[in-house]
Amino acid sequence: MYVLGSINLDIVLSVETLPAPGETVSASGMDRFSGGKGANQAIAAARADAKVSLFGAVGEDEAGATLVAYLEDTGINTEGVVRLADTPTGQAYIGVSAKGENAIIVVPGANHAFDKKPGAFELHTVFLSQLEMPVAAIKALFEAAAGRGLRVLNAAPAIDEGRDLFALTDVLIVNETELAHYANAAEVSARDGDGLVAQARALMVRDDQTVVITLGAEGVLAVTADDAIRVEGRKADVVDTTGAGDCFCGTLCTALEEGQTLKDAIRFANAAAAIAVTRRGAGPSMPARAEIEALLAKG
Repeated sequence: MYVLGSINLDIVLSVETLPAPGETVSASGMDRFSGGKGANQAIAAARADAKVSLFGAVGEDEAGATLVAYLEDTGINTEGVVRLADTPTGQAYIGVSAKGENAIIVVPGANHAFDKKPGAFELHTVFLSQLEMPVAAIKALFEAAAGRGLRVLNAAPAIDEGRDLFALTDVLIVNETELAHYANAAEVSARDGDGLVAQARALMVRDDQTVVITLGAEGVLAVTADDAIRVEGRKADVVDTTGAGDCFCGTLCTALEEGQTLKDAIRFANAAAAIAVTRRGAGPSMPARAEIEALLAKG
């Protein structure tokens, strides 16, 4: 799998409740974890036994060196990660409440300076990216990957420029909020299947595209031009939801690259995300293949 994406140092602050605008709260602890949507998704895929090449950028600083070493220890090929001398490694400041909810502020740093040309296509058949990287770089990847495999875009965070990539995308992954943003519509309930399907189809540029909507505890809905597949959510003792969506994306692409059906791939990824939310941090929360299969075996 080829992943083009962000690499961040996550600074995670544990709080009882997330602060409201203008409110100051005290943190009971602070941790540093590997993060960034690209790194998270690459780690999730690698731990699910995919062969992963990650393309991205870090600074020539302590954070960058630590993150690259961690990625390599996970088994990820980092030859496509560039080190930039004049730009710091990206960082994310994340508040996590006692209920596992989060609020995130990202400082892109080196991620937004990435301009490496895509390559190493012969190794992979799935190409995954997100919107924490320059849209021009993602466009170059997806154009170059046309006809070589499956192009998957996790259109997060929701930015208007993301629409420019939809025509080049084979599988689009969004949550409810992102779906509503791109459909220029009000957000609908996770239980409103017809409303979600209508919004998803409004995003399709070609009849052969698939839109996958992650619905948190309500599960996942996958929409094609003539079908809709619903997979119910799994119960979990939520500790931290940071990176759960990234876990889903990375493991979904792993299953699709293996040739699993769309429904089986969603079930696989849904189980992985259910494990991830029971652990703190983003990168470190990604489950191993054996853990995912053990959960699936329970039904």
